[in-house]
Amino acid sequence: MLFSNLKLNDNEAIYIQIKDHISSMIDKGLIPNNSKLPSTRELSQLLNVSRNSVVLAYEELKSEGIIYSISGKGTFAKSNKTLPDSTWNINWDCLENDYSKTANKMDIVKNEIPWRKDLISFKSISPNGELFDIEELKKSFLNRLSIEGHKILNYGYAQGYKPLINYLLKYMNAKGVDTVNKDILITNGFTEGLDLLLSSFIKKGDYIICENPTHNTAIKIFKSLGLNIIGIDINNNGLDFDMLEKNLNNLKDKKIKFAYITPSYHNPTGIVMSPENRYKFYNIMKKHNIAIIEDGFNEELLYSSSHIFPIASLDNGSNGVIYIGSFSKILFPGLRIGWILCDKQVISKLESVKRCKNIHVSFLDQGILYDYLSNGGFEKYVKKIRKFYGDKFTFAYECVNKYIPNEYVLGDGGLHIFIKLKNIDSRSLLLKCHENGVIFMPGDIFYVNNSHNDTIRLGFSRLTFEEIESGIKVIGRIIKEIAK
Repeated sequence: MLFSNLKLNDNEAIYIQIKDHISSMIDKGLIPNNSKLPSTRELSQLLNVSRNSVVLAYEELKSEGIIYSISGKGTFAKSNKTLPDSTWNINWDCLENDYSKTANKMDIVKNEIPWRKDLISFKSISPNGELFDIEELKKSFLNRLSIEGHKILNYGYAQGYKPLINYLLKYMNAKGVDTVNKDILITNGFTEGLDLLLSSFIKKGDYIICENPTHNTAIKIFKSLGLNIIGIDINNNGLDFDMLEKNLNNLKDKKIKFAYITPSYHNPTGIVMSPENRYKFYNIMKKHNIAIIEDGFNEELLYSSSHIFPIASLDNGSNGVIYIGSFSKILFPGLRIGWILCDKQVISKLESVKRCKNIHVSFLDQGILYDYLSNGGFEKYVKKIRKFYGDKFTFAYECVNKYIPNEYVLGDGGLHIFIKLKNIDSRSLLLKCHENGVIFMPGDIFYVNNSHNDTIRLGFSRLTFEEIESGIKVIGRIIKEIAK
């Protein structure tokens, strides 16, 4: 391309024309300093001229200090030209749209106190990576490459890796979900699944029901898409069904598109909705013709009781529940794999939207996960972590009630505990705890209107028992100091 506009003529020596062209390109900054030039053989073939002409041109340029050669490496441009300072300055703040503004405003990574090695951090509810069965994962990686070869490294299908889809359909069947006339779309974790679904079926100004508090990322997506959020309170008695019914009656003339709910180990409260209340919630939404988005968060950690069916299992023969699943909070979150299970027609629509946005989830990652899940290692892993996290939850729960003055504590297990404090501002508490080497998640970020600044969430999945007790002691001590 550098020589595409060089038109050789018969009125001047060819080597002079080549030399002048290269010199002019370097002088204009079109060949930057230290850029590699074609070899004499390559350039002679490109221009269809004698190689001697190119050699002569290069020699002239070297003698004038315009180019230089390094033995065994090639020939390079030598430019002393200083490019003028740029005066082009776009005001990106003026161009930023509401979606980006909301995402940045609610970005807890940017706006909350960051993790440091010297802190006891109760912020994370990610799995403890030391429990991952790395050796089995290595085997799955090599096994999938051996079976699939180059195919798994090429483009895949927007819906997902078929063996993984089939595995997950059976997996959902085992949870009691009827998958007749339903299908699965593989997503980049829960977050993409929710965003993909909402951006495909909502309009700005539509209404959505959710628990209050709820998943901070879900609130961020709702607000970024311009939804009106109807928050239904959760307290020490669980979801406030009276408030739910009251809101539904008051908003009869509004189009409520979806109800988003996390029935198992709800984030941030950690509560598990009872079977009776799952039936009740499903029937209310069915009565009002409001589609349910069920977040299957951490269902695998149900260790303190027998299996509780997902709400999706109540929808057999119907299409009113959309289930979004992920193993991210218990297994390999770095793989970023989740799934949407719902009516086949909906999956077909979402598949096209997925293809439009990012084509597909990594087929290599999907293949590795499928191989790991299907070889029996997952069942062993889940048994191990149920005991591991169950013991940690019990210990943390006891420590909270022992050391932290509170109005009530919520949590039925899982990876976190939610605490309602007694007239203590969680933000002030956080700043003082930070000074003493402890941080946590203030509860206000989980509320749709950033209220309830007297609540905190403690995640303990990555902490040792000693760190859990030590950190909770610090929080309790500072609460008592503030309350004096």
